[in-house]
Amino acid sequence: MQDKKLSGFKKLFAPIDMTVGIPGKQIIAFAIPMLIGNIAQQLYNTADSVIVGQYVGDNALAAVGSASPILNLLLVLFVGISVGAGIMVSQYFGAKQREDLSGTIGSCVTLTAISSVIIMIVGPLVSGPLLKLLDTPDTILGWCESYLNIIFIGIVGMAYYNILGGVLRGLGDSVSALLYLLVATIVNIVLDLLFVASFDMGVAGVALATAIAQALSAVLCFWKLLRMSDVFDFKKKYLKLHKKYAMMTIRLGLPSGLTQAIFSMAMIVVQSLTNSFGEMFIAANVIVMRVDGFAMMPNFSFGTAMTTYAGQNVGAREFERVEKGAKQGTWISMGVSAAITVMILLFGGQLMGIFTKTRELVDMSMRMMQILAVGYIAMAVTQSLSGIMRGAGDTMTPMWISLITTVAIRVPVAYGLAYLTRSEQYPGGRCESVFVSLLVSWTLGAVITFICYRWGKWKQKAIGE
Repeated sequence: MQDKKLSGFKKLFAPIDMTVGIPGKQIIAFAIPMLIGNIAQQLYNTADSVIVGQYVGDNALAAVGSASPILNLLLVLFVGISVGAGIMVSQYFGAKQREDLSGTIGSCVTLTAISSVIIMIVGPLVSGPLLKLLDTPDTILGWCESYLNIIFIGIVGMAYYNILGGVLRGLGDSVSALLYLLVATIVNIVLDLLFVASFDMGVAGVALATAIAQALSAVLCFWKLLRMSDVFDFKKKYLKLHKKYAMMTIRLGLPSGLTQAIFSMAMIVVQSLTNSFGEMFIAANVIVMRVDGFAMMPNFSFGTAMTTYAGQNVGAREFERVEKGAKQGTWISMGVSAAITVMILLFGGQLMGIFTKTRELVDMSMRMMQILAVGYIAMAVTQSLSGIMRGAGDTMTPMWISLITTVAIRVPVAYGLAYLTRSEQYPGGRCESVFVSLLVSWTLGAVITFICYRWGKWKQKAIGE
């Protein structure tokens, strides 16, 4: 009996072969640990915001939020490596190509080390000038800069967790990444309270707590991969930067990295508009984005699950199965997002109250959240079908869709609405324009993504074709 329990426990942490079984069931089984893990990941930022908002004040809350777009922009290298690695790992695992799988994982470890050094040097040099370029209010400028600099100096942990977590998910193991992230999240919250509430370190304290906790999660991922010798070889010879695997990782991941860069640059441009509405709206924007982070988690989880599902089945040349899974997974994701939308509309006010005691700030945040709510269903379509295309190796199409929706649609709509709503009461326009533009871009993005998926170009992009 004990042996059966141990066997079941080991199976829980074993890679999942998604080329067999009912597609929808496999996607859900993979996505649930991913969802819990993504929620835990979001708790990093949310814990930072709640603790600085309650113990330091609304301006500290605004500082953490204003730093986020710049942080996201400088993390695009890791996004690209992670996506490229996940696609290659899932396809080689599905095709049972052990040597290629080992070479891919080893090259990604080395690429991540190189990228980390670049960010550690560049990040602190550009964070201050970028914050000033965005007209960040002087009242929060110093806090923003110290937060970013600490995160950049400790970037290695964040980088390796994201890349190695992507490798584990590509192998079909979403449970291990979840477990390690839960441990790190608990550590992060404890350290947040210790550094901010007890040591009075302010914004710098939450940045230090995050860096330490993510380093712990990275170490745990390394430990897990070293114990997976039955699946691939994690030896010194594979850590050499092999041109074939490095270039393919970059080729597949670059469009996703550029997508993140485009999105982050658009966020920075819109952040400048956000800053023009003052500290109160900046703080409201932070609260909305934190709640938005949780609301988006199912969409991101199903999107990643669909990438792994498509990658393994494309590797096994099961294209009909890919399409069947795309249909089932998208409907499931839309259903979950619809339920979340209802929950936000019913209980959003209570969620906003967690971050601040200021009633005006809670009301403003809830008003903005109501604008976004229905857009989460549209994002379910975008994330699911984009995941299928990426898993098949077509990372360019989602990049172009992101370019269109963020640069050609969101930014002009945000500034255009702000201009059109100027009045004596609102000389800079109405602040709602920031969130209406986001809703418009999400909705049109879903339509464009569905059309591109049906077009079928992704079927021609599998590795080796």
